[in-house]
This record gives sequence, structure tokens and C-alpha cells, in this order.
Amino acid sequence: MVNDSIRFSIVAPIYNEEGNIDELHRRIVEIMDQTHQTWELVAVNDGSRDRSLEKLQYLAQHDSRVKVVNFARNFGHQLAVTAGLQHTCGEAVIIIDADLQDPPELILEMIAKWNEGFQVVYAVRSERKGESWFKLFTAKLFYRVIYQITDVDIPLDTGDFRLMDRAVVDILNAMPEHNRFIRGMTSWIGYKQTGVYYVRDERKWGNTKYPLAKMVRFALDAIVGFSYFPLQIMIYVSFVLATIAVIAIPIISGLRLMMGERFFGGQATTIVLLLLLSSFQLFFLFVMGQYVARIFDEVRGRPLYIVASKIGFDTPKNTNQQ
Repeated sequence: MVNDSIRFSIVAPIYNEEGNIDELHRRIVEIMDQTHQTWELVAVNDGSRDRSLEKLQYLAQHDSRVKVVNFARNFGHQLAVTAGLQHTCGEAVIIIDADLQDPPELILEMIAKWNEGFQVVYAVRSERKGESWFKLFTAKLFYRVIYQITDVDIPLDTGDFRLMDRAVVDILNAMPEHNRFIRGMTSWIGYKQTGVYYVRDERKWGNTKYPLAKMVRFALDAIVGFSYFPLQIMIYVSFVLATIAVIAIPIISGLRLMMGERFFGGQATTIVLLLLLSSFQLFFLFVMGQYVARIFDEVRGRPLYIVASKIGFDTPKNTNQQ
């Protein structure tokens, strides 16, 4: 629901970012005041274990534009962003991480594109500072694999740092799936979209919130949520294996008859083939299990997140939470 008095809403998911919160607020205030428009900052505390909530409470008490959604526990970055979107009321909404690797100063360029008529303005990372070669390699590989196999055109090298028109946000809020990949969902919605390029800064304080295990889970959410490619590839692999078997059976039988048991004799070959086929079968079961698990997530009907408390909100909103 749009509040006519608020032009821009900024959503910032927070997880153990006590060292960045004050600087994030200072830079957002400096940037947004240049717009001469009304705005709000909706910070979602995603179960932080440091002093992040305390700092957010202090900011909310001293700046009425700051609003805080406090989760009962850690639900993850994508659900924190979702909660922020569901608690905004501006005509345009900007998502930004609290680590300050995505510069708030780019918001002005996004707003300019929005004023030109674009409903989604996403930030494209032309360079990533302060990251290891492994992180850079896997990030590039991830975006390019996703681009090739998903059913929607997700822009390369983009994160969740973006501006969205209220029309897009309302559609996102009406999409109830649990395993969320917001940049993919935004691309799926459509509308008029464009990108702005920037250099991603290195993290100034704290550690990354996406270690390898979370990156793998995030990639699975993206692939399974927007592509049937893993299921489709099974039939091709099965066809190749069946073809090899059909060709190999008469060849091995002929060699065995002509040259005796010294060729392809014993159980070693059989064991190796069984292990190979079993590995394929287990992999296919894993892939199917990922789709089944997501079906289970949806049908059991649990809320996306649980809010323990809110600060700075005048009236409750109709959100998908408990």
C-alpha cells in the first residue's frame, strides 16, 4: 500500500553489521536529502547476534525516517529483503546491502532512470574490489550458468542492489514462494528495465555473509526456481548411457569370444560400471529431491518469516508473516 507522503523507500537487510550501520545511515541521509523528496529507511534485522539491533533502535529513536523490522531469528538474506519490501510504502523502492560494497551514491542515478520511465533499474558490477580469485571466478560462472539455463533473462553480474517501481514491488509481494531468488523474480515480472554500471567496493568492516555453503544453496534456489534444465538433462544423459550400452554389449561379447577371458575378465569392469551408473542415479535422485523439497516447502504453508518486533511503524501492514 502506497503512502502518498513518502516518495522513496530504502530496504536494508541487516545481519551482524554493527560496524557499518552508522556509516550506512549517514551516507543514505546525505544522498536522499539531495532529492528533496520524502523517504524512509526500512532496516530488517535478520537475527543479528552483535549490537546491530541496538544501533538500529537508536537510529529509529533519533530519526523518524528509520523503521526497523526485527526478526525472531535468522531467516536469510532473501527473506529479509522480502520482509523489507512488504513493509515499505514509497512510490519507488531501493534495495541495498548494509556492507557498503554497493555505494549509496548510485541511488541518484537509479532515480534519474526511474524518472525517465523505467520500472526496474538494476546495478551491474563492472568491477569487484577486494575479493579473492575464487570468489570472482565462481561469481562469474554462477551468473553465466544462470543466464544460459534459466527461463528468464537475468542480467549478468547483477545483485539485489536495484530500484523498483511500486507496481513491481506489489507483484513481488504477491509472490509467496519460500525459496526466493529476488533478482530472478524481478526479471520474470518484466516491465521496462535498465541497468547502471558501478565498481563494487571491498567490504570495510565484518565478514561476508555468503560463504561457500550459502553460495551453493543460493545457486540451487536460482537454478531450481527458474529452470527445468536439471530435470531435462537427465533424459539426455540416460540416452547417452543407453547408446553406449547398446554399442558396447556386442563389441565386448565378440572380443570375449575371440580372445578369451583375458580380455574383460573378472569382476573389476562390472564393479566400475556399477559404481558409475550408481553415481548417475544418485545424482539424478538428488536433483529430483531438490524439486520435491521445494514443493514440500510450499505446501506446508509456514510463514515466510516471523517478526519479533517493529520500531517506527505507525500502523501494521498486511504481510505474509506471523
